[in-house]
Amino acid sequence: MREQRKVMVGRVTSDKMEKSVVVQTQRVSRHPIYGKVIRRHRKFMAHDENNQCSIGDVVRIVEARPTSRRKRWVVDAILEHVEA
Repeated sequence: MREQRKVMVGRVTSDKMEKSVVVQTQRVSRHPIYGKVIRRHRKFMAHDENNQCSIGDVVRIVEARPTSRRKRWVVDAILEHVEA
């Protein structure tokens, strides 16, 4: 049986590269002792074959085989498109 690929949802922070975007994902959790809400974010480089993404778009990225040294994710769908 094949394993499921990881799927994440994030916001595009940079689209200046050719066929690549930087996607920032956010994870929300509570501090175990104080109960304060902690927001942690992480950036991933993703492959965007048709250069459709722009800054501010909410996208779904899927884990894939390495495309380059830093790219291991592919843009699966644009969930929310922001007009310029």
